[in-house]
Amino acid sequence: MGIVRKQSIQNSIYFYIGLLFGALSTIVLYPNAFNSHPEHLGLLQIIVAYSTIISTFSFLGTPKTLIRFFPKVENKNQLISLSFLIPIIGFLFVVLLYFLFKEPFLDFIKPHSLDTKEILTYNLLKENFHLVFLMVAFLSFFEVFSSLSRSLLNATIPIFLKEIFLKGMNISLLFLHWFNYIDFPLFLNLYISLYLIMTIILSISIFKTFNFTPTLVFTDLENKKLFLFGLYVLVGGASAMLVSKLDMMMIGKFIGYQEVAFYTVAFFIGNVIRVPARSIGSIATPLLAKAWERNDINEISRIYSKSSINQLIIGGLIFLGLWLNIDDGLSLLPEKFQGGRLVVLFIAFSQLFNITTGANGIIIVNSKYYKFDLYANFILLCITLYTNYLFIPDSSPLSKYDIVGINGAAFATALSVLIFNFIKLLYLYFKMKIQPFGIQTIKVIILILLTYYIVDLIPEINHVIYNIIFKSLVIFSLYSLLIVLFKPSEDIIKFMKDLWNKFKRV
Repeated sequence: MGIVRKQSIQNSIYFYIGLLFGALSTIVLYPNAFNSHPEHLGLLQIIVAYSTIISTFSFLGTPKTLIRFFPKVENKNQLISLSFLIPIIGFLFVVLLYFLFKEPFLDFIKPHSLDTKEILTYNLLKENFHLVFLMVAFLSFFEVFSSLSRSLLNATIPIFLKEIFLKGMNISLLFLHWFNYIDFPLFLNLYISLYLIMTIILSISIFKTFNFTPTLVFTDLENKKLFLFGLYVLVGGASAMLVSKLDMMMIGKFIGYQEVAFYTVAFFIGNVIRVPARSIGSIATPLLAKAWERNDINEISRIYSKSSINQLIIGGLIFLGLWLNIDDGLSLLPEKFQGGRLVVLFIAFSQLFNITTGANGIIIVNSKYYKFDLYANFILLCITLYTNYLFIPDSSPLSKYDIVGINGAAFATALSVLIFNFIKLLYLYFKMKIQPFGIQTIKVIILILLTYYIVDLIPEINHVIYNIIFKSLVIFSLYSLLIVLFKPSEDIIKFMKDLWNKFKRV
């Protein structure tokens, strides 16, 4: 078995185990471990959000630049040395900016809420803001080491550390905090230290097999090319990262850290629909790259359509399972965390639309039009900022429809995702005359609606767990039967047949 295929299988296993760990943490442990102080969970999410965003600026596009130029550069020591030096300079610059503008910055992020718990939590954030910079340092170097590991054709160790080690240790810390073995400040410090441990383990694993000699001489490098590519990656990466964290940061600012906790759990549930897109995207990326090398527009269009219909079929099943079980599912959470129904709906629907638009982003990034992705991400950032500012506060124009607070944040995110994907759809249609939809798309949408209507008519069982299991089995059986009967996708039908044959052999 080739090294790439072997690592791909290992990485997929790590990813799905990590997904289970993430679900256990977010849906079960977070609500219970922080039930008495949900504002502490909100604070944890805010610290992670600020750390992630600041680290994106501090490493200045270095990780992707290292991956891009590593195979081409003869003097590896110079490139690696520069890749470590830039994050150090970036980190020191960010720290300097913080100390120069510390008071205005802390005043800016102060929540509007005057609730005693929120003020105490904000004071805790101020006292522990140094943890943000520690995490920035650990994250920056971990990302550089991860990129170096990938460049050396060993992507499994960083993925194992992020998906298994980090999430597994987080579960352990959550249990300790839940049963009062450790208090929140200690939990926070131990959680941040996990990033340091990951960085140390990864660095040891790399330097055991790779001889590296640090240098401050970079004469063999095409510094201008490195700088321009790093700048491009920085702007695009920073925009994407800000978009992913902006909602939580603005919730913390406008309505408090406690609401961030409730939003985190509901958002995770709705965002589950994106899972199949990651697997299909990893398959589509190399195929699209090869098609672009041949400039085979017909093949690109075929992959575009297939990615759309396959993701719609799988995403439709997940959406049905989520929404038809939403009330029972939320009732299993602690009472404080049960109010995220609309958040789940908005996020789930937007992500269903997102994956239904197919591999539009991958097509653009791998094409000669790749710079449009930068502009599109910047447009998305502006839309997300404006819509969150509009719909989160009590002054939301849709407050009479309960689209305010965390519901407003979810609505803003959903609206931004819809507009963003619509822009990419139009761009590909007008530039390349390709679009992913067809009669099969309409067919699957009708099958989703039909399944929803039939299952919704089924009487409830007077037991939450049994009701969820029963409904889920009915949804899966009915939807699968309809897909087999109407055959909207050859790939899905083949997959179902293979699965059935394996089941019969067992």
